[in-house]
Amino acid sequence: MTNSISEIEETPAIFIIGSNTSEAHPVIGYRVKRAVKNGSKLIVADPRHIEMVEYAHVWLRHRSGTDVALLNGILNIIIKEGLHDEDYINARTENFPEVKKIVESYSPDKVSQITGVSQEDLYEAARIYASAESAAILYAMGITQHTSGTNNVLALANLAMATGNVGKERAGVNPLRGQNNVQGACDMGALPNVYPGYQGVNSPEVKAKFTQAWGQVPANDKGLTITEIMSSIPEKIKGLYIMGENPVLSDPDSNHVRDVLSNLDFLVVQDIFLSETAMLADVVLPAAAFAEKEGTFTNTERRVQKIERAVTPPGESQADWQIIIQLASKFGAEWSYSNPAEILEEISTLTPSYGGIYSSRLNENGLQWPCPHNNHGGTKFLHKDKFTRGLGKFHPVEYSPPKETIDADYPYLLTTGRKLNHFHTGTMTRRSFGLNIIHPEELVEINPEDAKRLQVDEGQEVVISSRRGKVKARVEVTEQVPPGLLFMSFHFHESAANLLTNPAFDPVAKIPELKVCAVKVEKA
Repeated sequence: MTNSISEIEETPAIFIIGSNTSEAHPVIGYRVKRAVKNGSKLIVADPRHIEMVEYAHVWLRHRSGTDVALLNGILNIIIKEGLHDEDYINARTENFPEVKKIVESYSPDKVSQITGVSQEDLYEAARIYASAESAAILYAMGITQHTSGTNNVLALANLAMATGNVGKERAGVNPLRGQNNVQGACDMGALPNVYPGYQGVNSPEVKAKFTQAWGQVPANDKGLTITEIMSSIPEKIKGLYIMGENPVLSDPDSNHVRDVLSNLDFLVVQDIFLSETAMLADVVLPAAAFAEKEGTFTNTERRVQKIERAVTPPGESQADWQIIIQLASKFGAEWSYSNPAEILEEISTLTPSYGGIYSSRLNENGLQWPCPHNNHGGTKFLHKDKFTRGLGKFHPVEYSPPKETIDADYPYLLTTGRKLNHFHTGTMTRRSFGLNIIHPEELVEINPEDAKRLQVDEGQEVVISSRRGKVKARVEVTEQVPPGLLFMSFHFHESAANLLTNPAFDPVAKIPELKVCAVKVEKA
C-alpha cells in the first residue's frame, strides 16, 4: 500500500475494484463504511453484488476479466474532460503521451460494449474519482488473479498518476494483502527475483553485500514462482519444502497439483495442522501457530508489528525460525540466532527500508517502512516528494480477454473468492465449531435466470464441471451474481473450487487466472 489504513476514513473518494472488502478485509471494509458515513464518495467495480455496493455512489458491474478496458475507459473520459492533473504529470511523471494515445481508442461506447457498464456510470465514476481533492484506490486479488493481472495493476497506476493521486495523504494505490504476513514475506525476499528489501538477485553490489554478511555467495539466478514450480515437477523439481501453504486446495487445477506433488522424490511440509497437502508429505514438521511464538508480522500497510507468545506450543511443535535453524545445522551451517530480535537486527543491517526497525523500537503501534535509521519514525505514505525511481512511469496497456471464455460445452463463467466466516483453505477456521455452524458447507451462487434455465432450486445439489475437473455443491439462488456467472469460495475441500480453475497465468507475475474459467452445470 502506498498509503495507510487510518487515512481511509478521511478520504474524499474511494475506488474499490477486485476486492470484496467487507468479507475478505472486514477491518478495512469497516473503515470504508465509516468514510462513506463521513461524506466520502465510493465507487465499487465488481461483477457481484457485494456488501460494499450498498454503500457505493456508483456501482460498475463489469464483466469478469474486463478490468483493463474499464480502467482505460475511465481514463479516456478523465482526459477528454480535462480532469487530469497536468502539473503533476509534467513535474513528476514520464511516458504520459503514450498512455494518452492508447486510451483514445477506449471510447465510452466501446468500453460499455466490452464491460457491460453503462456509459452514464462510466462518466459518473470518472468524475467522482478525478474531481476529488484526493482519491484512494483499494484492490485485491480480483485484480491480480488474471492472465492480465500485471496490466490491471499498471492501469490502476496510470489512473492514479494521471490524477495526481500518488505521493499524498488520503490517496494512492493500495493492494490489500490476503493474509497477515504476505507483505512481510515479500519484504524478506520470499519472491523468486529478489533478496530481502526487494534487492535484485542480479545486482553485483547486492550480491557482494550479502556475501560479506553471510559468508556465502548467494544465488545469482532468479527462482521460480509456485505456478512455475508445479509445472516443473518432476522434470526439474525433485523435492519440495512447503511452509504454511496448502496448494492442494489453493492452487488452480487441483487434480494436477495433487498428481505432481505425489510424483516428487521427497516432500516436506511445515504447518500447524495436517492439511490436505501435508497428508501427501514424506516428512511433516510441526510448526507453532501465531499465538505460540514471538517475532514480527508486517501487515498490509507496511507496518511491522511485534508479537509476543501467549501460550506454549503443544507437543513437539516449534516456531518456524527454530525449525529452520535446526535444519541449517544439519547442512553444516552454524547459525547462532537465539531469538527473533537477533534475526530482526540482521534484517535491519541488510535491508535499507528496515534500517531503523529493531525489536526495542516496536511499541504497540509498530513502525511502517521505509524506516531507514534509528531516529526515523516510519513512513505514513510513499512517494511524497518523488517516486523511488525518480519519475513515475506511465505504462500503456491494452485490453485482452481472459484465456478461457464460454462456449457451447461450457456456457458459464466461474469466479472464486472468499467468504467472511472462513479463511483461505479452511486449515484453521474449519476446525472452529462455531464457524462451522454459521457456514457449514460450500454453496455455489447461481442467478435466478440461470437456475430457472437449469431447472434447479435453492439447496439442490449440482455438478459443476470444467475442462480440468468437477465438483458437487448445493445451489444458492441469488441475484448477487449476474446471469451467466457463478461464484464459489475455495474454503471447502468437499467442494474444492480449484479443481475447476484455470492454471493459465499472467506472463509477467506468473499469477494464475483464478478469477475466470468456463464451466457447465448439471443436476447431481
